[in-house]
Amino acid sequence: MKYLALVAALAAPTFAFANPDPADWDAVTAEAKGQTVYWNAWGGSTTTNDFIAWVGDRVMEDYGVTLEHVKLTDTADAVTRVLSEKQAGEDDDGAIDMIWINGSNFAAMKEADLLFGPFAEQLPNWAVVDSEGKTVQTDFTVPVEGYESPWAMAQVVFVHNTATMPDSLGSMDALLEWAQANPGRFSYPQPPDFLGTTFLKQALVDILDDPSVLQEEATDENYGEVTAPLWAYLDALTPHLWREGRAYPATGTAMFPLIADGELDLSISFSPGAASTAIANFELPDTVRTFVLDKGTIGNASFVAVPYNSGSAAGAMVVANFLMSPEAQARAQDPNVLGYGTVLNMDALTADDRAAFDALELGIATLSPAELGSVQAEPHPSWMTRIADDWAERYGAGQ
Repeated sequence: MKYLALVAALAAPTFAFANPDPADWDAVTAEAKGQTVYWNAWGGSTTTNDFIAWVGDRVMEDYGVTLEHVKLTDTADAVTRVLSEKQAGEDDDGAIDMIWINGSNFAAMKEADLLFGPFAEQLPNWAVVDSEGKTVQTDFTVPVEGYESPWAMAQVVFVHNTATMPDSLGSMDALLEWAQANPGRFSYPQPPDFLGTTFLKQALVDILDDPSVLQEEATDENYGEVTAPLWAYLDALTPHLWREGRAYPATGTAMFPLIADGELDLSISFSPGAASTAIANFELPDTVRTFVLDKGTIGNASFVAVPYNSGSAAGAMVVANFLMSPEAQARAQDPNVLGYGTVLNMDALTADDRAAFDALELGIATLSPAELGSVQAEPHPSWMTRIADDWAERYGAGQ
């Protein structure tokens, strides 16, 4: 459901307040003990599922909180569930206690007052979050204002097998030229898959002379002119894609096997460490490397949010706080685990905590922070809801 339509569907707002109070951490942890937290989170990756299971073990050990991973294929399903509960008057002890969320889904829930909080900036581990240097206080241009808590950083990288594609590419125009010269060797997941829509965003951001227009809401007046270069680009690219653009990988997780099987030379990822993780897990050959574009690539944070009607808000805050801990952040950044970027400020850590990060071998395919270069801002969510719909009409049936 489009986020504006979701908001309009609500008969009246329900204002949430942070109760229990995250500033009283002793009271939060006391209330959390014995609670079960149902975390609705993407379940399409074994490594991610294993990490969440580890988090569950740790919060049980330290806080007596039971964590249940409710595996999602589409975060919008969780948003719709909370909306349905509100419309049914189920304002206490809803089915969902925490959601892995960002973008249009967060915008929808925030505007409709479907979120518990604000809480994130009162959590103890917020003190070591890099709130100035990383994009953790806005989410796809929407101010977070403490209604969701960051736990991972992501940035677009392009993944290529140097055995068959030795050189990196500096722009989307260069990618088009390469694809035309090497037909069938590149693809992207089929929108509305998150990584598929991310490719569309990255293409538009790189093509536009001034992508700052994407920070404002898409309107009937500006949408057509701004997106016209994207459709012209895709019209030129599509016939040269894998399977001539008549079919697309269903999900982001389907991309790496196509490289491993020799069907693709080039792919896209939203995790700078994902390729190294896949190499470590023998899912990609060790000739794979990553690159970013000359003008930078899109980056954002992954967040967790708590629905307004959670009956285990204290337990959810305990999990959110643990996800920001140096222990959890270092484990998540380990390419043998997840290879996610950290949300923490290294200068704010103790020497022992910093040493855990310094000891990490990021992997042969992972770019250093300096090599990752500039981070391009996410467009306003309204652009992607319209672009994804238009993409489906233009290319979804395989032309």
